[in-house]
Formats: sequence, structure tokens, C-alpha cells
Amino acid sequence: MNETIQARMAEATRLTQEGRLDEAASMIQSALGSSLPAASPSLGSFPNLGAFPNFGAGGTNGPIDVTSQLLRETPQGPAPRRGTGPNLRSRGVRHPSAGNAGGAAGAQTGARAGGRFEARSYSGAAGGRSYKLYVPTGYAGEAVPLVVMLHGCTQDPDDFAAGTRMNALAEEHGFLVAYPAQTNSANMQKCWNWFQAADQQRGRGEPAIIAGITQQVIEDYEVDEGRVYVAGMSAGGAMAAIMGATYPDLYAAVGVHSGLAPGSAHDMPSAFSAMRQGNPGTPMPRASSNGQAGVVPTIVFHGDRDGTVHPRNGDRLLAHLTAGDGSSLKVSTRQGRKPDGHAFTRISYKDADGRPMVERWSVHGLAHAWSGGGHPGSYTDPKGPDASAEMVRFFGQHARTK
Repeated sequence: MNETIQARMAEATRLTQEGRLDEAASMIQSALGSSLPAASPSLGSFPNLGAFPNFGAGGTNGPIDVTSQLLRETPQGPAPRRGTGPNLRSRGVRHPSAGNAGGAAGAQTGARAGGRFEARSYSGAAGGRSYKLYVPTGYAGEAVPLVVMLHGCTQDPDDFAAGTRMNALAEEHGFLVAYPAQTNSANMQKCWNWFQAADQQRGRGEPAIIAGITQQVIEDYEVDEGRVYVAGMSAGGAMAAIMGATYPDLYAAVGVHSGLAPGSAHDMPSAFSAMRQGNPGTPMPRASSNGQAGVVPTIVFHGDRDGTVHPRNGDRLLAHLTAGDGSSLKVSTRQGRKPDGHAFTRISYKDADGRPMVERWSVHGLAHAWSGGGHPGSYTDPKGPDASAEMVRFFGQHARTK
């Protein structure tokens, strides 16, 4: 980046801090418009920076302003135990909250009538967020797994739950699902700030808030602490990867859909570059889990027609997870196709016991959307293999040991 562009970005930051967002938007568009090369056809259609595709959203809902996509305002202030679901008995929780997903609401969030979809909130030293918690029908207080789901830009917990249908899987297998909600005050398009250096560290920023929400659910409900997982889509997928890197003592496995490797960016310009080109950035140190040094169990989904987050980012994440340790894992490749849907290639890296430590799903023909997701959730493609079910299957093979 030349000195002129650096000066413009610095001025945009100052304007943002002063609340002069329109002026900041113009400044960023001017800076990035003169610095980013034209996209090749393989990277999707980027007619102009003022219509840059929304990170965390597919192209079907139209373009948004480039600055509102990533510009952060100054802040104010399982394994699901298969077969257990039908046998769970109903019981209240120690700190009940209002909200119920029965009836039509339950159908929209992808769950059967009877489960509770509770509105809750968390506040800690790093800040606070609201979140939704799905409690399956018949939860009786015995220790169950927990899955934390991080939505993409412009989405919210209800939208993400409906699109991924994770609540229906919670009903089937008997686990809790937490959906932290990003705020407009933290990011104008409700993107998790995966690209900000302050939000890529343990004990600070958004990782600390998400970890705090996870701990709050563990404290307020009976949760199997060895079977806590985190997954996300797009900006949420990038943040899920960061959570695995910064809190391997909290999460037993990670699911990343259409996301990026930890450390791929440190500011907005590098975020745009990573999204468009899949550049490696400066990798974060890899954590350890389940006795495998440097390998945090992770399942990765990415569409090879993704024009918002380049598919190369999935390969970068795979390299990040297996670098230095891949030789100790047995690699296998499977190709298949969902009936009347997309074909896929799955690469599995298995340990000596045959457990997949890393899985990389490349879905052929899938754009920037949750594979196998459904309506009325946004940014989903029902023609792909079911990413939610595959994540639950993958999570079920991993438990964190002290």
C-alpha cells in the first residue's frame, strides 16, 4: 500500500472515531478503489467497490456498500450423544429466561414444537452481547453437549438458526445450541470483527465475549464441559477458527464454513485482500487439543464457486491446521454427490485411532452459502451436502480431556 493510500486509511479511521461515517465511507472507497486490482472471473463479479458483495452474505440479496461491510464503529461503552434426545426429561434450568420456540416460531428456527429458544444476555470485562439459546424438548438437567454458532454478516440468531437447522439436530441428538448476536454498534453490518487485531486475542475483544457467553451457558445449565464446540459461517466462520486457536481448552472441535484461517488479516485492507485472494497473512500460533500437538479438530466447508470469500481460504486453513503435523495423520479422499444436488470432495486427516482430526469439504458449484441449509434462513443452498449434520457427526467424535 503506498503512502497516499495509508494516509487516506488513517484519515478514515479518524473520521470513524469522530462518528463522521459518511465521510469515512467516501475516504475508504477512494483509498481501496485506487489500490485493489480488478477481480478475475474466478473470484466472482465485483463491478465496483460501492457494490462489493457482503461478507457473510450471498450475492442473491444484492450488493451493499463496501464500507458498511467491514467498517467498525467505535464501541460504546456433540458430542451430541446419539439417541439421547427422545429419552430426555423436561426440567427447568437454574436461571430461566423468557422465550419459547414452540409452534410456528419453532418451525422457523428449524426445530420441532416444544423446544425453548430463549433470549439471554452476557456482560463481562471485554464487553457484552445478547444471544439466543436453544434448549431441546425434554432437557432434564443431565450434562449435555453445547454447540456455539456464530452467524455471518447481516444475519442474527433467528436467521442463522433457521438456515442451518441446527436446532432440529439439537432436538434429535439432545444438545444445547447458543447463538451469540453481533451488534450494529460493533460492526455496522453485524459482522464479527475477525480482521481486527484486537479481536484475535485470548482474553480480549470479541473472543473474550464469545468465550464468556459459552462459560455462562456452562454455569447456568448442566453442560458436558468436554463436549463444547464452536462453528460459524463466513465472518462467523473466521471467528470460529480464531476461537479454536485462542481457547483450545474450552472447545473440543471447530466448524468453519466459508471462513478464513486465523491471522489472515489485521485491518480492513488486508481483510479485502484475504477475501479476494486467499493470502496467508501472518498465521496465528496453532493450539493443541485431544493430545495432538498443533492439531485442533476442525471441519471445514467451502464452495468452489464462492465469489465473496475465495475458496483458496479453505486451503489456507487446511494448511494452517496440518502444517508440521500432517505427516502423522493418514490422509484419505472421498468424492460424492448429493442426490439431485452438488458434488463434493472430502479430504480427511485421521489419527492412529481412525478419528478425523481435520476434514476439508469442497462443495462443487456452491457459492457463498451454507451447504444443505434451508429457508427461510438467508444465504443457504439446499443442494449441497448437509454441513450442519456433518459438523454434528464430526463433533461427536471429539471430546476434550483435561
